[in-house]
Amino acid sequence: MISRIFSLPAIALLSLLTVIVPARAEIQKPGHAHILIDAGTGTILEAENADMVLYPASLTKMMTLYLTFEALHSGRFKWDQRLVVSQNANDKEPYKFAIGAGNTISVQEAVMGMVVLSTNDAATAVAETLAGSEEAFGQMMTSKARELGMMSTVFTNPSGLPDPRQVTTATDMARLGLALIRDFPEEYKLFASRRMAFRSMKFRGHNAFLAQYPGADGIKTGYTKASGYNIVTSASNGSRRLVGVVLGAESADARTQEMITLFDRHFGTKISQ
Repeated sequence: MISRIFSLPAIALLSLLTVIVPARAEIQKPGHAHILIDAGTGTILEAENADMVLYPASLTKMMTLYLTFEALHSGRFKWDQRLVVSQNANDKEPYKFAIGAGNTISVQEAVMGMVVLSTNDAATAVAETLAGSEEAFGQMMTSKARELGMMSTVFTNPSGLPDPRQVTTATDMARLGLALIRDFPEEYKLFASRRMAFRSMKFRGHNAFLAQYPGADGIKTGYTKASGYNIVTSASNGSRRLVGVVLGAESADARTQEMITLFDRHFGTKISQ
């Protein structure tokens, strides 16, 4: 159970016409923030600038995956369902399956692509199938964010590609990580995947923390020039699970090392390799 200290309130679904807040001024330089939560009690163990408004980059795909899992549970999606990759989806750089407009991927391929490789074409294909357009899906995402208590987050696209209107906070990203663990415990296990195969090709993911820290089982990394290096992750030492967020690190290695330091400090004993 998540305690009242860091609860995930369930509120009525907001109107799609009112959920988008006015666009904020573009953030000129990546800020830095972190937060660490005890997933069992909801206690905030450590936080710095946790409510600073920053860019999520590909952490955005956590919400795309949340809505994908929700669609799977409701029957709107099936794992083997084929999704058409539109020209718009195929144009998304830099990470993508690059199979060409008009071709298809399965929902399972789309999910694993987002989890392991952060494929933008897969995220867009999911969005266009579920909502008809990226813009409409962005409204769905923001509406779900409000339902989960993410009051400072605005989503405008499913991939996290740059948009000055698409913003979040470390607190909100921690809420989303906790919601994925709580609401989709079976699907959440996919976030521990470090590699994937796609049509006879083998790929390795970007999440160094997942590879380096014993007990780590996800969740997502992200980077754009405007956001800096981001990560939301979780790890367990067998008796306790922590969820951490770092936004705006200066490098991929810096975000990994900062997260290792946070987890080691609050697990009480150094368990990192």
